[in-house]
Formats: sequence, C-alpha cells, structure tokens
Amino acid sequence: MARLDAIDDMVLVIDKEEVINRFELPADRIGDIVMISGENMTIGTSEHRHNLAALKEPFRGHGGLTEQEVPFIVNRVVDLGNTPDPRNFDAFSMQLKLRRNRR
Repeated sequence: MARLDAIDDMVLVIDKEEVINRFELPADRIGDIVMISGENMTIGTSEHRHNLAALKEPFRGHGGLTEQEVPFIVNRVVDLGNTPDPRNFDAFSMQLKLRRNRR
C-alpha cells in the first residue's frame, strides 16, 4: 500500500475496513485495497492496453474525492434533518422529501 500511495497524483490508498467506515460503502462490493487518484488521473492497467483514440468522449473513471461536492439548489426551505452536510448520494432522498412536502 505504501508503494501505491507513493505514485504521483494518488490521493488516497486505504484498506477495505477503512474505506467501508469512511465512505459508508457495502462490504461485499469492496476489494482488499482501495486507491483514489486525483482529478487528472485514471487508474488502469497500462496505457498500451487502452485504445483511447477510439473514444468519442474523454476517458472517465468512477469519480473520486473531487466529485463528491455537487451543487444542490432548491427554491424553498429544506429541513435537512440529521444530514446537515448533504453528499452527492443524498440528492435522490432530498428530491423525494421535496416532492412529499410539496403536496
């Protein structure tokens, strides 16, 4: 893990237990090690194994720490309840809450 963490533009290298607790992820979908790169790096096997010229759009990974903050704009007061600092995956439940309160 230390060797992986030393790679340029690697933001975070942590084990399964830490990533489950830190990011509230399901244990059955996580590998032994999780690596998160910076916004200008995508983790893969090697450049020669990927034909990037064939892509119509830029190559995109699963998203990293730089993509967790998402603008969330509403036109009414929203009771955040126990979620004072909503994250990107909270947007769906917030939308449902707004629809319920609208009726």
